Amino acid sequence: MFRRQRFGDVISRQLELFRREQADLFREIEAAEDNYDRADRDEAEELYGDYQDLVETGTEILADLRDHFASSLGERAADQYESEFNDAVRRDLPRFALEIENR
Repeated sequence: MFRRQRFGDVISRQLELFRREQADLFREIEAAEDNYDRADRDEAEELYGDYQDLVETGTEILADLRDHFASSLGERAADQYESEFNDAVRRDLPRFALEIENR
């Protein structure tokens, strides 16, 4: 039922690095979400699109980070790493999780 997280430590460090290096992106996402939440009905759709674009940017950065590291592993290890990475994103950074597996 519970399998050992072979890559847990490296993934934890990667996600912490992502948070630090993308601090501006996190602030932009929060601001975009606040703008959307306060928007009039006429503006809401466009502002939600702005928010989604920023989240997509973060998701792409995470997927690139994942894929770059996975490319240094053998096929079986890369599959396990990718699965663990995606699980960690779902758990720790859920706003980026919706599309992470499709990248």
